[in-house]
This record gives sequence, structure tokens and C-alpha cells, in this order.
Amino acid sequence: MKKLFLIIGAPGSGKTTDASLIAEKNSDSIAHYSTGELLRDEVASGSELGKTIDSFVSAGNLVPLDIVINTIVGAIKNSPKDVILIDGFPRSDEQMKALDAILAHETTVQLVSVIEVEVSEQVACDRVLGRARGADDNVQVFNNRMKVYTEPLADIQAFYGAKNLLHKINGERSIEEIVSEMEAFVKGHI
Repeated sequence: MKKLFLIIGAPGSGKTTDASLIAEKNSDSIAHYSTGELLRDEVASGSELGKTIDSFVSAGNLVPLDIVINTIVGAIKNSPKDVILIDGFPRSDEQMKALDAILAHETTVQLVSVIEVEVSEQVACDRVLGRARGADDNVQVFNNRMKVYTEPLADIQAFYGAKNLLHKINGERSIEEIVSEMEAFVKGHI
């Protein structure tokens, strides 16, 4: 059975970096997929689906539910590894409930934990604007992405908290400290 860990956090919380470092260090057993990278790869392919995704992402808005869910589930099922880290998901109440409904009928995948990398809005903003790697990294788009992240956050925390699946990590420390704690948590739960 595949063990799934979802990693959530504000834009700039470091969730993608943390998860990718853990997967690199454990490349024999842990796979990492970033929701954003999966969607960006589709945009880069130039496909019609990629153009549709780009129209949402470039404005800082959420990509439609069915596209994201199919992308995520496809990545999980096609993964050659049994431990999977997916960051940047879920980002809405609808995404959370859709994934929960799929996993309820899935016998090959178990959601082990949702790890929240906590950072203040100021730290998140400083990091995003400091890296500025794309057209979606500016103050106006950051503010929209932050709003899109924070609006459903309480519902997501309550949902996974009630299932005893939510684990919070302080994301305002060194990358080494965060990765060490997250890696120990993941390895302790597989």
C-alpha cells in the first residue's frame, strides 16, 4: 500500500524545497510531487490543457478541481515509490473533500498525514518576492495567492485535525532543521 503525505503551507513557506530535499535523501523509497510543478509541466508542454491551466495560474487563481484531482491521483498511481509526498494540496475545501472521497474507495493508497509548514504572512511575502522566479511572483499576485491559501485553511485544519491527521511544523527555522523534523516525522509513520 502506498503511504501518502500531503504538505501544505503558504506560498513561500518552503514546502516544495523541504519535500524535494527529503525525497532526494531517500530516493530509493520516497517520491515527491509538487502540485505547482505538475501543473507548470503541463503548461510548459504547450498542450490545450496547459493553456487552460495557465489562464488560471497566471492570475493567481485555483486551477479547476477535476484537472487538479486527476493530475494528483495520476501522479500517485504512477509513482514507482511507496511513500509519496505531495505539496501544495489541498488548497480548497472542494479539493480536500474530492480527494477524501477518492481515497475512501482506494485500497492501494493510505493518507498518513497532512503536514502544515507554518510561516507568518510577512516571512512568506519576503521569501516569494525575494525569489521572484516567474510572472506570478509579484506583490499583487502574492496577496491574491495568500488570500486563496488562507480562506479555506481553517476548514482544512479542522477536517484533518478531526481525523487526527494534521501535523504542524514551524517553517521559520533553517531548512536543515525543518527538513530534519519533517523527515523524522515521515519515517516514523511509514
